[in-house]
Amino acid sequence: MSILVNKDTKIIVQGLTGKTGTFHTEQALQYYGTKMVGGVHPKKGGSTWSSGVDASAELPIFASVGEAKEATGADASVIYVPPAGAGAAIIEAIDAEVPFIVCITEGIPVADMIKVKAKLEKSKSRLLGPNCPGILTPEECKIGIMPGSIFKKGSVGVVSRSGTLTYEAVFQTSNAGLGQTTAVGIGGDPVKGTEFIDILEMFLADDETKSIIMIGEIGGSAEEEAAQFLMDEAKKGRKKPMAGFIAGRTAPPGRTMGHAGAVISGGKGGAEDKIAAMEEAGIKVSPSPAKLGETLLEVLKG
Repeated sequence: MSILVNKDTKIIVQGLTGKTGTFHTEQALQYYGTKMVGGVHPKKGGSTWSSGVDASAELPIFASVGEAKEATGADASVIYVPPAGAGAAIIEAIDAEVPFIVCITEGIPVADMIKVKAKLEKSKSRLLGPNCPGILTPEECKIGIMPGSIFKKGSVGVVSRSGTLTYEAVFQTSNAGLGQTTAVGIGGDPVKGTEFIDILEMFLADDETKSIIMIGEIGGSAEEEAAQFLMDEAKKGRKKPMAGFIAGRTAPPGRTMGHAGAVISGGKGGAEDKIAAMEEAGIKVSPSPAKLGETLLEVLKG
């Protein structure tokens, strides 16, 4: 059982007609026939999107997410809408009761995301992102911007706050011959939909996921909360071999590192605290992202 997405997941694209939406939709269609079923544009409903890469790839465009969901039976939506309109796009997908919403957009105002979060908590939808690379289940389904070529079907669940380090973990585990069940980039913004704990819970429950890689970064307390969750689950007998990494170890306090969420405030959110919490939870923390595959192999060999 793949978590969240598989070969049967039907996906609509909000922002399909733009350059970014077009490029990544073409990539998804070429990735083991990911089921892209339509696009949404308020002014282009009734028209058709055609791929510049594959002449046979055409998708219907709908005027609203509600209309698209009703016509296609979509299980998921992916959002490639610019920052100013992305919050409203997420809310439209929540209102249409799309079960799984993936927002790739970076730079959404925090005030907009606070509104989204309040709406999300009373809804039937799950949001991944924003400011994330998406999710990929090898040889089945690609939602977002992850490079499909480095993936290999296998047994490692990958969850990460950093996009590029998600790819590093995937590349390492493919090279180590382990492969992945699913890789999930949760994004680095301070206000987001899905957190580490949500994904770890799914990986622990998934029989095909034999081990897990968790990549955090400085700022916030999500890694410490995840470590506490893992310790609580281990007491109930639910535990899997894990390796991890924390990005931003050398950052000085008060410095923002790339992601809006990666700010260290006095005594909280520092790399050493996170590493200590993860190690206490039984995660072997890799000295560098380039050694994630090796580190996991060491854990698996005991």
